[in-house]
Amino acid sequence: MWCACRQTAWHDRGLRTVVALESTANYDGRAMKNLIAGLLFLICFAGLTTTPAQTAPPKRFQKAPDYNVYPMQEGFVDANGIMIYYKILGRGSPLMVLHGGPGASHDYFLPYLLPLARHHRLIFIDERGSGRSQKLEARSAYTVENMVEDVEQVRQGLGLREFSLLGHSYGGALAQAYALKYQRNLSHLILGSTWSSTAAMNQVFVRMKQNMSPDLRKRIDKLEAQGLFGHGKDYEKNRYSSEYMTAAWGEGYFPYVYHNRPDPNYDPTALGNSWDLYREMWGEHGEFIIDGNLKSVEYTDRLAGIKVPTLIIVGEHDECDPSLSQTMHEKIKKSKLLILPNSGHMTFVDQNKLFIKAVEGFLSSVK
Repeated sequence: MWCACRQTAWHDRGLRTVVALESTANYDGRAMKNLIAGLLFLICFAGLTTTPAQTAPPKRFQKAPDYNVYPMQEGFVDANGIMIYYKILGRGSPLMVLHGGPGASHDYFLPYLLPLARHHRLIFIDERGSGRSQKLEARSAYTVENMVEDVEQVRQGLGLREFSLLGHSYGGALAQAYALKYQRNLSHLILGSTWSSTAAMNQVFVRMKQNMSPDLRKRIDKLEAQGLFGHGKDYEKNRYSSEYMTAAWGEGYFPYVYHNRPDPNYDPTALGNSWDLYREMWGEHGEFIIDGNLKSVEYTDRLAGIKVPTLIIVGEHDECDPSLSQTMHEKIKKSKLLILPNSGHMTFVDQNKLFIKAVEGFLSSVK
């Protein structure tokens, strides 16, 4: 009880407060007030000088380690007036990936190439007129040469001094064209399921047709002879008919696209989405002849000029026949050729582990 206190003293850092009470029945009310004020002051002061360890709230969250988190960045590079979409994922040395079609998008690489993001900064782009990139009014601007400049503008826009380049299918032809002009910017080149000569590719298509069943070949020949555009309802006239897509991309191509792991969601009527580009570059006379401006892809005799380390990958049953890859391998000095067994055109799907292992091993090699 307060009346039992004879004398109490507090000392703190040179500040001395003394409050004395006389034990008497008639104590001074003013002294009691002073005592209470002094106590409150000292309690508050002690609270202010409490160590942080005593007042810090308990940790409820801890910062997650960043070694297993792979943020994704996307945007557009203005490539000489054409907006080119890019997506960046992963960490490590930069690896740019070029899709096929022509006129597809980067989407078909995912999720299959994701393991490469552990050691490489993957840079996917959608070529002009494809995917999320800008579509053009002038079809004549869809050329390999213009797309080479788009790739170079993306490199400059993203600040890449040196990078590796992987091209698949048509993207492989584009990658060759880039290397022939700008190989000083490359550390490694990977050519997947592609061709260096359109004339040679057209001969592959001739053999492909010859190996079809007579019924299928007859149906395809008939549809091609009738002309592949301008038929059906108004909304169908600027694309292949569903009948031709099914016959060509379905029955005709499928055995050469997948082999080991066929895609259960493969739909031949849902493949085309950049028809202006496709008709300009591939041509208008069907899937078994390239007679658009891709006829300019005749690089075989120039491949000896490619000095950058090169890996060529092709499927055993590829639409781009392994003989085409063998020719490129013979022309590019010290290139490596990998033919994946039991695989079609989609090598990274049919033999994913083998594909990833080969690419990782190649990119880790010294330039």
